[in-house]
Amino acid sequence: MTCSIVYVDALTDLLRGVRAQGAQLCRSFATPPWALRYVTDTPLMLVMIAGSGGWLVPDGREPMWLREGDVGLVRGPSGFVLADDPATPPQVDTSAAGCDQWQLGTRTYGLADDGEAVVITGCYEVVGSVPDRLLSVLPRAFVVPNPDGPCPVLDLLKAEVGRDRPGQDTLLDRALDLMLVAALREWFERPEANPPAWYAALGDPVVGPALRAIHDDPARAWTVSELAAKANVSRALLAKRFTAAVGVPPLTYLTQWRMAVAADLLAEPDATVGSVARAVGYTDGFAFSTAFKRVRGVRPSDHRVVALRA
Repeated sequence: MTCSIVYVDALTDLLRGVRAQGAQLCRSFATPPWALRYVTDTPLMLVMIAGSGGWLVPDGREPMWLREGDVGLVRGPSGFVLADDPATPPQVDTSAAGCDQWQLGTRTYGLADDGEAVVITGCYEVVGSVPDRLLSVLPRAFVVPNPDGPCPVLDLLKAEVGRDRPGQDTLLDRALDLMLVAALREWFERPEANPPAWYAALGDPVVGPALRAIHDDPARAWTVSELAAKANVSRALLAKRFTAAVGVPPLTYLTQWRMAVAADLLAEPDATVGSVARAVGYTDGFAFSTAFKRVRGVRPSDHRVVALRA
């Protein structure tokens, strides 16, 4: 897994509601034998083990080895154990202990020596319908290997989490964001992953430009001809390739994406149905409401009431 980041427009859109903000970041030093039990109700948790590495043991699933630099991701609500060996019984239940520094070895501070592990976890809240489109295709638990050696972002997390300096919370949040984006991008490119159709289609020379155009400007009154012009192909070729790659025709995808964006906008306190309709390309509020109910199953006003209560 490389630690350099190059954002892809569609992936960035889907990750915009998955962002560390005062993330619950926890660090533990552990000397074998060690095992930590986690029960998380957050939608997404990142797990990293520096030093000697360790095992991610999700409830009801096979153990997964985590080397230094690898990233484990767990979708909640679920439980799992981090341990030096899958057979080691849990010594600490972190849901009861709280998100403090737990000492299972001989030290509380400093970097891990040989034979020790530094366990770092970060909990993510997920807000909105847009990121749900991404997280829904992820396994409950998985490990993204890092074949490229040391990861500077992990080194930064290890060093910074034990300090108490101005701006620390923001720095740690952004470092976690970098790890998440790098891990997800690497995961979707692995053969065992099941990436959403749009992600694979981004690399298609015909479909990719049309997808990026839709995500860049969903409010525009796109036609199939205009989208085809982005890839310098015919209208018929784009329609055929787009439908085959993404699973729906271009304008159907445009409507679905507009409604996902609209669902998140409707949850903002100052939004109105009319302002959201205009933001996603509808001058006619009735047409917007009809499209929203067709795609989402409820009226925009009803969705807004529920979203504001959440």
